[in-house]
Amino acid sequence: MDELSSIRELYGEPPADPALKARVRERLDAERSSRTSWLSWRGVVGSLAAAAVAVTAVVALASPRTPGSAVSGRSILLAAATTAASGPADKGTYWHIEKLHDGTKVTDLWATPDGKAWTGERVTGRPSKVVAVSGRAPFSMAGKDLTVEQIQRLPSDPAALKEWVIGMLPAGSGDDVLADALSGLLWSKPSPPAVRAAAYRLLGDLPNVRYLGRKTDQRGRTGDAFTYSLAGDPPVQRTLIIDVTSSQVLASSNTTGTSGPQTSEVVLGAGWTDKGPAESASTRP
Repeated sequence: MDELSSIRELYGEPPADPALKARVRERLDAERSSRTSWLSWRGVVGSLAAAAVAVTAVVALASPRTPGSAVSGRSILLAAATTAASGPADKGTYWHIEKLHDGTKVTDLWATPDGKAWTGERVTGRPSKVVAVSGRAPFSMAGKDLTVEQIQRLPSDPAALKEWVIGMLPAGSGDDVLADALSGLLWSKPSPPAVRAAAYRLLGDLPNVRYLGRKTDQRGRTGDAFTYSLAGDPPVQRTLIIDVTSSQVLASSNTTGTSGPQTSEVVLGAGWTDKGPAESASTRP
């Protein structure tokens, strides 16, 4: 068990703190301008009683953030997990995700807990199109359908979540497939905050998930980039850009082979809302 896990065992998960995001952001900015040494763990333990949330965020980001460093990358993912766990509870009639594909097409997905779903598509110069999803669940993992209700009931304990995900994957799947399934729980599915936190922690333990440093997505938003390879002929390199302070995935991109074509998806918005597909479509050009 590492030191951060020991702190969690002793003091439990920290309660939500309105200043958490600001503190994490300040720490990230400080580390970009100058390297910092590890904090004294005696000082950390002594301060936990007064500021458990602040200590968790600072400890998680105490190591230098250098590309390719498994330790620093894991620390950043643990910080994202802490932010995710303290996020607001799910609230709204529809789960909605809006994505920009390759800079040209915008798609939407709305889904309700009772199994209804709609998809939308907008391309410049063409009218918006919204259709109801029928014949299958709106989400899937490894080719198996998943409903909103099933996703909402996923275990929040990392070990239990890993066991459940592995059970969904084809027999003999490697860490590449596991990483891809876990990353999908972070942004393309309506996972509860505690489930997203568990997925971040599991990703932090996978040796094939590499930290690339700070990157900017197509919308000009900057985050921390992580990548993993998906086996195939040719293989695919998938990269996620994550905003640690909100725990949201900003963008995902795929590169085929060593220098093959690249596709991208930029997350314009993801979360629960009371605005349905008809109302959303009527307010867009």
